[in-house]
Parts: sequence; structure tokens; C-alpha cells
Amino acid sequence: MSTSRRTFLIAAAGVPALINAPALAADGSRLDYPFTLGVASGDPTSTGVVLWTRLAVDPLAPDGGGGMPDRLVPVEWQLAADDGFQLVLRAGAEVARPEDGHAVHVEVDGLAPGGEYFYRFRVGQDVSPVGRTVTAPRPGTLTRDLRLAFTSCSDWQTGWFTPYRRMAEDQPDLIAFLGDYFYEYGRYGSAVRPIAGGECFTLGDYRLRFAQHHSDPDLQAAHAVAPWVPVYDDHDIENAWAGDVPEQPDPPFLPRRAAAFQAYYENMPLRPTQRPSGPDIALYRTLRWGSVANLHMLDTRLHRDRYACTGRSGMIGADCAERLDPARTLLGAEQEAWLTDGLRTSSAAWDLLGQQVFFMQMDWSNGAGVQYSNEAWDGYVATRNKVTDAIAEYGRNAVVLTGDVHSHWAGEVKRDFADPESESVAVELVTTSVTSARDGLDWYPNTQVLLDENPHVKFFNGRRGYVNARVSAERVDVDFRSLKYVSTPGAPVYTSGSFVIEAGRPELLPK
Repeated sequence: MSTSRRTFLIAAAGVPALINAPALAADGSRLDYPFTLGVASGDPTSTGVVLWTRLAVDPLAPDGGGGMPDRLVPVEWQLAADDGFQLVLRAGAEVARPEDGHAVHVEVDGLAPGGEYFYRFRVGQDVSPVGRTVTAPRPGTLTRDLRLAFTSCSDWQTGWFTPYRRMAEDQPDLIAFLGDYFYEYGRYGSAVRPIAGGECFTLGDYRLRFAQHHSDPDLQAAHAVAPWVPVYDDHDIENAWAGDVPEQPDPPFLPRRAAAFQAYYENMPLRPTQRPSGPDIALYRTLRWGSVANLHMLDTRLHRDRYACTGRSGMIGADCAERLDPARTLLGAEQEAWLTDGLRTSSAAWDLLGQQVFFMQMDWSNGAGVQYSNEAWDGYVATRNKVTDAIAEYGRNAVVLTGDVHSHWAGEVKRDFADPESESVAVELVTTSVTSARDGLDWYPNTQVLLDENPHVKFFNGRRGYVNARVSAERVDVDFRSLKYVSTPGAPVYTSGSFVIEAGRPELLPK
């Protein structure tokens, strides 16, 4: 059962008192209900988790401020062992500040490993929906599997967020979001749902775009059901940017990126240590699930070199020698060293790499010659080789989790893609989008050609949806979850493909 519809029991016995006074605006009038954007949790450890909410009485206020007064607002919170809050374990108060978009990030620690908890917020007499969260298992233990869901690319204008609802109904332990939480574009000519505001450039623009997305009840259900581990991709800031190089030169990119990062921090369940510094943010990190899995979340945007050969995102051919240049990087030297060290020192049964763009080599030519995407790892071959070399050298069971592509794919990561008989060192699971590319199709006319030209790729489905993976010490069970439409709400979900990955055997096996 999704917890997002549950409400507080205001007078539950044994619950420490919360502030019992109306929330007042600057002029002394009572605020309207401030929890229109729901609640969320994120980045769990074995002893703690981040709790989040952002106050907004009017999510679509044009300035992006959510209709909130320009003043501090006290917010109380509770975390309990039960959804009726009979056994409250932690409680406290924070201040929602206008300079942070009236967002609240609460770091709760001292909890039991592998626990299930429930949380809520209160402003005056108004109480939030209840969220469910979990802590990771105790370090060194293999006794609790990880039920992981992951997806990417939720475009308000191209569909309804039913995949989020179906994901919540599957009750995962953890949700990894792999980029493009929204699209920065202005209004489309033919939209399924109208977007508020125009193209995002300013902090107010990005706050408004986040607020509209957070106001969606299906997205609220997904946030409330389990902790999230999010990373951004290009559209969270601007399409196809690379490092300090924007797609369009005007307006100035670094102030725009700073505004986008500030809004991203305000609207995601991130830790205060992940607060951006102007146009920079340190978001790559490792989440540990006992000794079953290490989830390494990568940033493939901020530190990458400009696109190979053309300087712009697109397709490149075999004559583009720059994509092979060992001096070029997708991750940046510091992140490369961090990931290599994480693989070297890992003692987990599995190392999962959550990231944004196609990792496997992929020839998109549909015929003679080759066409590679220079936005994907194909444009940064030396960086990919460093990662695959580390996986092989340190003997890791690795699975790459990928977003961005707007369709489901799965395949095997080769040590040498030029040799079809080369050993596989990892498996890549690519999630489709929540709504981007609208309804899609199960199968496209050119799909078989692509699979024939890329024999290491084993699976495709072109609908919307997400991926469920159950990770145990011995295996990863994978279900690709698909919906046949998002152009109208309420689509049922079905499993379009199911596979097993066995420890010590980096290949896709049918269930």
C-alpha cells in the first residue's frame, strides 16, 4: 500500500507535542496548506536518512516562490516506527528559509540498520502526508536483498506520470533516479499537459518547474514510498551541455547552471554537504547496502570534456579519432580516481554504477558504416576503458544502470567491443523514460538491424516505464516494467523482459 495517501493522526497517544498554532503569513493572516509538494527521503545509510519537504501554498506561483511569504517558517518533523506514530523515535524542528525556496533537509541519524520508518512534517496546524523510508542493512551483512527501482526522464508535457504510481505500487526499498527529472524547455506546440512558465533560465524558473512536477500525485507517491538516490543529467539544467560548454551561448551559462543546481538541491532529498557552490556541485557518491551492493552514483555532465570532433552533441563516425584520445575524459580525473578506488576497495557482492548515458558501444547506423553518439561513453572511449579495466582487474561483479535513452535496453559490456568474442566484464541495464518520447512502441522497424549490428545488446523495449532489480549475494533478478501509454492517465504496467545476472558470470540470462 502506498503511504502517500495516509495522513497524520493529530492526537495519537504518546506522540510528543508538535507546534499547535496556525502558520501565519507576514501580514498575520493564516497560510493555506503548505505541503502541496509532498514529502521525500533520500541517501540512506545503515544508521540514518535524509528527510525532505518544501513548503508551497501555491505551487504554480509565477515567480517560483510557491506563494510563500518572504520570511522564516518553523517546520517540525517526526520519525516513527509505525505509520500511526504511536512509537516516535526522533523528533525535531527546522526552519524553512526563503533563500532556500522554503525547503527543509533533515539529517536523521542513530537509527537501527535495516529498519523501516515513517515520517511526517507539521507547520502550525497543518500536517504533511506520511512518508515511508528505510535504512540500509548493517555493514558486512548479506542477509537482506536490495529491491531497487530505477528510471529517468520525466517530461511533464509529453505524458502522465503513471509510471511513478506503478513504481510505488511495487514497493521498492530504494529508487535511483538517473537524470532529467524535468525538461527545461518552454511550451510545446502540442503538449499532453501544459507546462507552467517558459524555458528555464533563472532560479525562479527552475523552482517553478520543480514545483509543478512535485505537485503531481503519482510522483508524490513514488517519493513517499521509499528513499531516493538522484543524480541530474542535461535537461535538469540545459539540453546537451558538457562541462562548461553550453548548447546555446546566450544567456551566460555558468549563472544559469548555478541557478539550476541551487533549485536541484532545494527540491531533492540531498544532504547539506551536497549543497552546490555557485555553478559547481559534488554529487557523485557511494551508497552501501550491507555487503550485498555498493551503488556508485556518477556525474557524467559536470566534468566531461567538450564533445568529440564536432564540439556539439550528435553522431560521429569511425574517422573521429578524438573520441579515442586518452587525454579526454567523461568523468574528470578526480571522479575517475574515486571510482577506481571504490572498485578496488569494494567488498560488496555487487558494484552498481548509476549513471546517465549509454555505456556500451552502440552503432546507430542502421546499415553500412558506423555512427556513434558522442554524448554517450562512445565519445569518451578512454574513460570507458579505464572503468572496464578496473572492473576486470579487481574482479568485481558490476552492473551499469543507465538512463537518458527513452527506451529499455540491456546488454553485455565487453573488454574489447571490436572483438565479438572478447570477454564480458559487466552487464548494462538501460531504463526507459517516465514520459519522454510519449507512448512509444514495443518494437520499432529498425530495432532488429540495431541488434544485429550490436550483438552484445540483447534486449529492447520502446515503451515508457522503469526497471526493478532484486539484488542478492548470488544474483540480480531484473524485470523491465513497461506501460503501453502515458498520453492518458492510468495505464497498467506489464513486464516486457526478465533476466538473471549470476555472480561471477557477467551476462544476461533469461529467467
